[in-house]
Amino acid sequence: MWKVLLPVDGSDCALRAVRYFIEMAAARDDVSATLLYVHYVPMRFGAVAAQVLPEDIRKMESEHAEPVMSSAEALLSEANIPFEREFRAAVDVAPTIAKRAEELGSDAIFMGAHGGGALARLLTGSTATKVVHLVKVPVTLVK
Repeated sequence: MWKVLLPVDGSDCALRAVRYFIEMAAARDDVSATLLYVHYVPMRFGAVAAQVLPEDIRKMESEHAEPVMSSAEALLSEANIPFEREFRAAVDVAPTIAKRAEELGSDAIFMGAHGGGALARLLTGSTATKVVHLVKVPVTLVK
């Protein structure tokens, strides 16, 4: 079984990565995918966080994930590729993706590579670049 992790963020670039994965998977009959959306959440503290129940925060985060994941889900369903759908909220997106890939025993990761600008990459690096450095499995970056 070829287990692939597909991190998505709702961008056109992420959908191109899903489409590319579908092309590669067409030649195989032993594919399973995990569609993962990791929503960046700044640290929760202060007066506002104290007034909001944790379950309300999870509900809001889940509602935010729906539109982000729906297009990728439709592509995978149309291609008849079995997939699981997962949502995470995290302060550090790249390590969360890397950890999930390891937990799932993923054989590969397909993800979009945003061109966030030379200065932004110089100062912070991209999520995709960080994932490449954190995992031991092949990562296919799609522009």
